[in-house]
Amino acid sequence: MTGDIDIRKTGATGRITLNRPAALNAVTYPMVLAIEAALDGWADDEDVRMVVIDANGDKAFSAGGDIQDMYDRGRAGDFAYGRKFWRDEYRMNYKLAKFPKPYAAFMQGFTMGGGVGVSCHGSHRVVCENSRIAMPECGIGLVPDVGGSLLLAHAPGRLGEYLGTTAARMGPGDAILAGFADYYIPRAAWSDLITQLEQSGDWTAIDAAAEPAPEAGLTPLLPEIDAHFAGETLGDILRSLRSADTEFARQSLAALGRSAPLSAACTVEMMHRLRATDDIARALELEYRFTFRSFDTGDFVEGIRAAIIDKDRQPRWSHASVDEVTSMDVSRMLMPLGKDALKLETPS
Repeated sequence: MTGDIDIRKTGATGRITLNRPAALNAVTYPMVLAIEAALDGWADDEDVRMVVIDANGDKAFSAGGDIQDMYDRGRAGDFAYGRKFWRDEYRMNYKLAKFPKPYAAFMQGFTMGGGVGVSCHGSHRVVCENSRIAMPECGIGLVPDVGGSLLLAHAPGRLGEYLGTTAARMGPGDAILAGFADYYIPRAAWSDLITQLEQSGDWTAIDAAAEPAPEAGLTPLLPEIDAHFAGETLGDILRSLRSADTEFARQSLAALGRSAPLSAACTVEMMHRLRATDDIARALELEYRFTFRSFDTGDFVEGIRAAIIDKDRQPRWSHASVDEVTSMDVSRMLMPLGKDALKLETPS
């Protein structure tokens, strides 16, 4: 298969290459289905010792999911397509996280949102000097999804709450610190390493090629992050930040001000619910409760309009400020979906 995605067997590997560099390798719905089909086929294929995923272009491994169709249909009142996209994408994310063979992802440039979902649940996650990883969903009226909520919940201290609500970007050292990556390997070494993996299927070559990662820029901020983002609710976090006269507090408040209030409040609640579990199915199911409701009850359509369509950066959120979001609002977005609940084992 070629075009937007190139899926093939090469030597001892199953190979996936994202091929939409002009669109920052945004993941489309057909790409989601193609990756899932490949994983299903390779799981029991004795010729495939491991999977390697990479992407063409220098700017991005994948800057997210392609949500233009979701917006167009959602604005017209058709919510079924977006819900199906997310349902099938999350099922693919689940299969990737549970894949029985090594899965190596090479993440240059931007890796965000849906890009995290096809890379950061793998067993061997590689970053380089220009890698920038983030979960910016709160800025478009969603919550960190594709299983990213679980990664955030397991980040050190309260780093998950900080990254999830502010959309802060992680450099290579930060990504390793936060648990989104495992190895730092300079980009110039990737081509030869991938060729070696294709020929041998020996994933230990990644360990041998790894170098010490650059210093994590977030490390000096961890004491302030833990101090201010430890509250039970978003309101607690805001009150703590507002009481501090520091540059970190001012920058954090400014970043939080760009997030949809309902999304940020639900993200904090999700971090607390997921911190004690390793179950990605639980995380995906919780994420789907929010995304399922994000069209008619949440801020997704307006968030996309302001950030991507009109680009006026002036979203009219359902809540004028974070202070207006109540615990009932959060509970309403995250309550079980009943018959519409996410099913991960059975294709739709």
